[in-house]
Amino acid sequence: MTGEGIKVFATNRAARHFYEVLETYEAGIALMGYEVKSIRSGWIQLKEAYAGFQNRELFLLGCHITPWSHHTVEGLTPIDPIRPRKLLMHREELRKIKNKADEKGLTLIPLKVYQSGRKMKIEIALCKGKKLFDKRESIKKRDIERDRAYESKRS
Repeated sequence: MTGEGIKVFATNRAARHFYEVLETYEAGIALMGYEVKSIRSGWIQLKEAYAGFQNRELFLLGCHITPWSHHTVEGLTPIDPIRPRKLLMHREELRKIKNKADEKGLTLIPLKVYQSGRKMKIEIALCKGKKLFDKRESIKKRDIERDRAYESKRS
């Protein structure tokens, strides 16, 4: 547990390496019951996921949720693990995000999936892609901070 009533199931660690995070938002996710059980079991992958607008609604695309192993209902069509999932936010907030993303050419990337109380939530970020020199600069800063921490521990 990272906080009271919050349990993180998946994080997108690569996102902060490839993108510069400008703003973060919290959204609910419209899921099927077996998908919730799969997420609680840790069978979710955010690595290649992103969020996109379709008809003024926001959807999570490219997120892989492995079907729950005990979900066996006869007569159902096979479950698509990468199906688009609707993100639940207020209409006014969606409009603001869409305007910012279109105006500046930014991308919406999911950062983490967690449970807050009884609800599954996702943290999405408005991101700007990093160039190669930006990535090198980030690595350089991280190495300097690590060296400083090491030196302060030593002395």
